Amino acid sequence: MDTEAFWRVLDAANDSDKPLDVAVVDHLSGLPAEEILAFEHRFSHLRDAVYRWDVWAAAFLIGGGCSDDRFSDFTAGLVALGREWYERAALCPDALAEHPAVRTAAASADQDVIFNEDFNFVSSRAYERLTDDTDAFWEAYTEAPATTEEEDGEGMGESFEFDDAQQMRRRLPQLASLYLGPGPGSLTPAGSGTPA
Repeated sequence: MDTEAFWRVLDAANDSDKPLDVAVVDHLSGLPAEEILAFEHRFSHLRDAVYRWDVWAAAFLIGGGCSDDRFSDFTAGLVALGREWYERAALCPDALAEHPAVRTAAASADQDVIFNEDFNFVSSRAYERLTDDTDAFWEAYTEAPATTEEEDGEGMGESFEFDDAQQMRRRLPQLASLYLGPGPGSLTPAGSGTPA
């Protein structure tokens, strides 16, 4: 399954009145098993592409902290946002400060926005529905050849201290402004800085 086909599945699911993860499971379970595995490989590829320190820092601000497991839920949630927001966040995680749900969540201290644990399991749930076998998906997934192109991994980028407010303001100025408030002695409007 190529990237275009993957996003078409999400677009179709978004047109449903069901929760996104349920609608995706419904769609996938009508496909051949190989297509479900291909969807999971593409999903994994998209999540791996945003497995970076700067994205993790965004998750840390939005979630009021972020463990390994929570970051997995965050990367799944980025994909679940759809192509436009996924690509914006992949290019510049600080752009998430412009997402309406993030702005609303920041104002209400909701630390779960974007984090989407259920979306991690859409492929396995669809495969189980298709095969009526709870173990078949992971066995088949590990044996199936990856259908996505391999990246020349640049790693996670430069690491930095998420607890260092000055670093967070420099690297993610818009999100830091939303979640940490205006910086001390700031003379510029919130969100006017540029990430390093």
